[in-house]
Amino acid sequence: MDLEDDELLIPLSALQHYLFCPRQCALIHVEQAWAENRFTAEGRVLHETVDRGGRDRRAGVRLARSVPLACRRLGLTGVADVVEFHGREDRPYPVEYKRGRPKAHRADEVQVCAQALCLEEMFGVPVPEGALFYGENRRRTVVAIDAGLRALTEATAASARAMIAAGRTPAPVFTAAACNTCSLLDLCRPQALARPPRIAGWLGRQLGD
Repeated sequence: MDLEDDELLIPLSALQHYLFCPRQCALIHVEQAWAENRFTAEGRVLHETVDRGGRDRRAGVRLARSVPLACRRLGLTGVADVVEFHGREDRPYPVEYKRGRPKAHRADEVQVCAQALCLEEMFGVPVPEGALFYGENRRRTVVAIDAGLRALTEATAASARAMIAAGRTPAPVFTAAACNTCSLLDLCRPQALARPPRIAGWLGRQLGD
């Protein structure tokens, strides 16, 4: 893809939102809706500690915080929490901070992979690995930027961009495990909207009266 207009770029976070729930992604990035709950507040506090900007060096590793990223090939833009630069070659290594713990789905891994693809385009070097730091267990989870994850990330980027460009918000599908932790639950109303009233029946009753 050869983009000529920066307005076609979508946020890196949209990929994580899309894999978690396409409707959530559309509510945030198409309808510009947002609400905060305990989970998003905890995540915001964690990121405020990391996203203050600046550089550091630890044990031969140079750290850069709040690093602007872009990948024009995939139409992505955003900010990396931390990018470490390893060795004499200063090879970039993205580190994404999350408030909870490792998840069963791959949305967090896709977000790190998207950052790696941005760094590869920006620096012209391969980025074979990144990491997720989870605040609940205070540990890193290494993410291998392998062929399977790259394919999933590129497919997710294409799907999310197409949905956002079309301005389409998918119908809700209620899943207790996901919906009950989503800060947009009250705005989304998945249980009510997943079973809309039967208008034809209502009209028939009114006409019968």
